[in-house]
Amino acid sequence: MNIGIVGLGLIGGSLGLDLRSRGYKVLGVSRREQTCTQAITRGVVDHASVNPAILATADIVFICTPLAAILQTVEQLIPHLSLETVLTDVGSVKLPIVEAIAPVWDNFVGGHPMAGTADSGIEAAVPNLFSLKPYVLTPIATTPTHAVKAVEEIVRHLGATLYHCRPYDHDRAVSLISHLPVMVSASLITTCMSDEPDVVKLAQQLASSGFRDTSRVGGGNPELGVMMAQYNKEELLRSLQHYHHNLEALINLIKQEDWTSLKQQLELNQLARPQFLQDASAMPKAP
Repeated sequence: MNIGIVGLGLIGGSLGLDLRSRGYKVLGVSRREQTCTQAITRGVVDHASVNPAILATADIVFICTPLAAILQTVEQLIPHLSLETVLTDVGSVKLPIVEAIAPVWDNFVGGHPMAGTADSGIEAAVPNLFSLKPYVLTPIATTPTHAVKAVEEIVRHLGATLYHCRPYDHDRAVSLISHLPVMVSASLITTCMSDEPDVVKLAQQLASSGFRDTSRVGGGNPELGVMMAQYNKEELLRSLQHYHHNLEALINLIKQEDWTSLKQQLELNQLARPQFLQDASAMPKAP
């Protein structure tokens, strides 16, 4: 089976490394010749080109570009693809992507691997990035069964944990556990930088693992954060409003010196957190 990958950054590059190691022939497309050369040298792809015509023989094509470029990329690919080719993407927002692409390409399956690192580019690609990580597929009523099964097979070969849901449900869920944390973490950094210079300098010297953990996603790729907000605006705003409400509740407990209620809330949080961090290998998979 020939697999096409458009966008040879962290996700696309890691995908290529894993698929080639499992015996697939991988064809890569990038905007830059230099990236194509690096991808071949690193063993990410068998062949790579800036010309999408290289994908004429691809059975499945993964669109691994930034969110803003996915639809345009598909439109550019269509003249070069077989009508039987299955398209899928890796974008972190699904509803607008599925609504835009499904009408123009029948064999499209929305997808989102919940994996990544703080690094980017072909240099950041690593083997086994998807192993035991959630990988969500968002087929709709008109998505052909054979297209879904084709992508499922690839996901299972990656060692990922497969889930199915509606595009809308996906976007609501990731707004809570992915997009909201980016904005909250960014706000934390802004708050820390807004104090008096001497205090900020001291805080920078004292910052340790707690700050590192809570600030990591807020200090990540700004372009990615903007795209999360732009493409998942309504759900992110809903999550931010809920967060604001709960933050106000904590503020009021502290103002009122209601330490008993504050402790009870923190105890509930302590019990709830592990439910969001379960070992993916122990979680139920999609049928």
